[in-house]
Amino acid sequence: DKYCYVFRSADEDRKIEYKAAVKIQSWFRGCRVRAYLRYLNRMVVFIQKWWRGYRSRRYFRKMVETAYFIMKMNFYNEMAVRIQKRWRGYYVRKYIHNYHALKKYLEAVSVNNEIVRNELQEYAEMKENEKKRKDLEQKEKEKKYQARKMHYLLSTEQIAGVYNSPFRKSPDPMELLLRKSKPLSHRWQQICPRPPTFSMPQALPPIGRQKPQGPFRDTAEVLQQRYKPVEPTLQVAASINSLLEKAREEMKWEEWRNRIHDNEFLPFSSYHKNEKYNPSIHRSGKYGQETYGVKHFREVQPKKWVADKDFQTVLPSIVLFEKFGKTYSRAGQIV
Repeated sequence: DKYCYVFRSADEDRKIEYKAAVKIQSWFRGCRVRAYLRYLNRMVVFIQKWWRGYRSRRYFRKMVETAYFIMKMNFYNEMAVRIQKRWRGYYVRKYIHNYHALKKYLEAVSVNNEIVRNELQEYAEMKENEKKRKDLEQKEKEKKYQARKMHYLLSTEQIAGVYNSPFRKSPDPMELLLRKSKPLSHRWQQICPRPPTFSMPQALPPIGRQKPQGPFRDTAEVLQQRYKPVEPTLQVAASINSLLEKAREEMKWEEWRNRIHDNEFLPFSSYHKNEKYNPSIHRSGKYGQETYGVKHFREVQPKKWVADKDFQTVLPSIVLFEKFGKTYSRAGQIV
């Protein structure tokens, strides 16, 4: 029993010691590995920094060299352009350009330019004057056409025209134009123009042929009768506004005014107040003004009623009459 107890306790202690040894070894190895890894990380960071610095310094050096090269080439190009400009200016001024010839050419150009400008100015003035003349002719033509169109407004011996006002010292220019112009012809006259008039102050010589047999009139007499001027009658030629006609018109209107009644109306007079009233045969009541108010407005006489009950209205009552004597003003008084 003692042997078994010792063996069992040794076995249990051995397991505990084994676990403790494993834990100590793992902790020690972990410390070693972490220290080594930290060292490696530091080395890696150092190498990366060095490489990046080297690459950046190299790239920066290349950039500086490139910028310096570009700047140097730009400077050389600018200097070359200056040299070429100076040389070309010197060459043109010495061998190609002639100052006096150019001065004469510019003077000739300025003189020619002045001539052309004067010609253009004269041409523009001529065109403007021509346009104004055409406008004036057009306006004059329109005025003449209006005058011919409104020829019926011309003054006559009996009636003055619209443009011949009596308040003017001299007639209107339109009146003078109307006197000079002729009226427009009708449309049928424009479509069918009048036949030509034959003025034959002397008879034509006889034709050496035999006159046709029959009761024929002479040709000149027939044409003269056909195209003789119009002779208006006395009724047409006389004026409708003669003094006799005006007097007749005044008498007619005077008779028409005075034939209604002969008694003149006299305002603001007491002539009509003294007249007596003649009563009508259809009314037996005494003539006089009836009082109008509450007493006689819809007067009710119960003695003449046939029945004791009121009349029944078929139609609805008027609202305005129902409010009579029932409405009040702001002061509380009956209206």
